[in-house]
Amino acid sequence: METYNLVSLAGIFLLLGFAWLCSANKRQMNWRVILWGTGLQVFFAFFIFVVPVGSKIFLVINDVVIKVLDSATAGTRFLFGRLALPPGTTDETGQTSLGFYLAFQGLATIVFFAALMGVLYHLKIMPLIIRGFAYVFTKLMRISGAESLCASSNIFVGVESALTVRPHLDTMTKSELTTILTAAMATVASNVLAVYVFALQTHFPTIAAHLVSASILSAPAALVMSKILLPETETPETLGFHVKPEYSRESNIIEAIINSAHAGVKLIVGICALLLALLGLVALIDLIIGGFGGWINKLIGLNINWTLKGLLGYLFYPFTLIIGVPIQDAAEISKIIGERTVVTEVTAYQDFAVLLGQDVLQHPRSAVICTYALCGFAHVASLAIFVGGLSALAPGRTKDLSTLGPRALLAATLACLMTAAVAGTFYNQGSILLGQ
Repeated sequence: METYNLVSLAGIFLLLGFAWLCSANKRQMNWRVILWGTGLQVFFAFFIFVVPVGSKIFLVINDVVIKVLDSATAGTRFLFGRLALPPGTTDETGQTSLGFYLAFQGLATIVFFAALMGVLYHLKIMPLIIRGFAYVFTKLMRISGAESLCASSNIFVGVESALTVRPHLDTMTKSELTTILTAAMATVASNVLAVYVFALQTHFPTIAAHLVSASILSAPAALVMSKILLPETETPETLGFHVKPEYSRESNIIEAIINSAHAGVKLIVGICALLLALLGLVALIDLIIGGFGGWINKLIGLNINWTLKGLLGYLFYPFTLIIGVPIQDAAEISKIIGERTVVTEVTAYQDFAVLLGQDVLQHPRSAVICTYALCGFAHVASLAIFVGGLSALAPGRTKDLSTLGPRALLAATLACLMTAAVAGTFYNQGSILLGQ
């Protein structure tokens, strides 16, 4: 192992230790969850980064995702023409891409992926895969079947994952509810992976495989961090039981496509609304604190970056170092990781793509670790979305959910950082999975 691999390895335990310091009950640790959850992450990362067969499997997954994305662009090219062409590509008529446009390339494909997931659910393929992950989590970690099922669902879907355990929400313990929220924010839905792939594929050809890997790794990380921050002190109703997913199945596949496509449109509208509102508010905040901070810099001779991104970069700088980002790249990467907390991972990945395009990172491991650290809905906007969504499904738990939300956001943020540290531990510049 190289020095930075050892730093990432140590970072796993430092993050676990920090979570313990923030725990609501430091004496009530579920060591089975911590050991098995961490072990599953380490095993999976070792398999895909070190074992040649694992790397080849994920390269196949990368190719499959890219092929599916090519299919997804058929509709966007028909509607938007050259605006829908990914950067650096040419269509069959000889027209070249005009560059990357989030609305016409990334967001538009969400409708396709939502429809695809609807078809997979209707054919009972996705419920079978989710139950497989849930079985492993329940069996090894001895947690409730409901929370392991929801965590497994979040590997593939977003806020709708809570629907799979809807009958159990009213009777869940506070620790279970924290786990549900954490898993939702520590992972990303498959239908938005296309957004990140389009943004980064030019600079990072194997990005699709890494995003799939990150989404899988983050599920056990979410279970670990949520159970450390709010350990279970009650007895869940589904403890040790394997719960079947609860979902409404359309009468036919055409209805599944229609309903899922409409849901994808709603998701796009929600994302656009969040970006318009948050980016505008952040610009306003930067204007206010930037003017005040500039006056302070002149008054006492400081050189502080008085923007929200800059201040969050200072906050996340030590975490960026301990997950194994080389010190020469840590300042830039910490800003990207920090800004995700307020402006969503979509904007963070966009800025990350710009950073890669400028070719300022001095070590390739920085890009890999940042990719894993950003792969989650761990930001303030999603906290409101998930708390609101769960409250609508279980109105009687609104007070508990709103109280537990900030703790779950912290757990999700630490889970994403832990996933990045695990990836950094097994980073190998010669791995075929890192072909760039």
